Amino acid sequence: MNFLRTASSLALRPSGHILTRRAALPATAFAVRHLSDSTKKTIEDAIAQNKLVVFMKGTPDAPQCGFSRAVMQILTVQGVDMQNSLKSFNILADEELRSGIKEYSSWPTIPQVYVNGEFVGGCDIMLSMHQSGELEKLLLKEGLVEPEIEENPRA
Repeated sequence: MNFLRTASSLALRPSGHILTRRAALPATAFAVRHLSDSTKKTIEDAIAQNKLVVFMKGTPDAPQCGFSRAVMQILTVQGVDMQNSLKSFNILADEELRSGIKEYSSWPTIPQVYVNGEFVGGCDIMLSMHQSGELEKLLLKEGLVEPEIEENPRA
């Protein structure tokens, strides 16, 4: 019981400092960098060389989370050629990429979608853009989908 009291008293104080037996340090003194130079280059190269990039859990054919699945379904409904227009990265296969992409974009969640070098957002933003029609406009503008042709044009 004494150990628990001691451990809890050494944790966080209301002042925002972490106390140790040696010294009190500001809580912000512990910044962890996850983005190595090689991972940053991989991300930058992928985004620069591909019009549509998705960092996701799993693969487009086998998403490993509901949010990644939703983004793939949205892109499919929009008419994106998943074989030729999409470059995807399975962040579950690379822990450094998983944490690095979050630091790179300053966005805490996966999936992350980039169109023509610009970060678009995650599942929530993609869904909102899909519902409002903004996503279709963006994909058309960037040449990632073909415009729909009316079957029975009015004369």
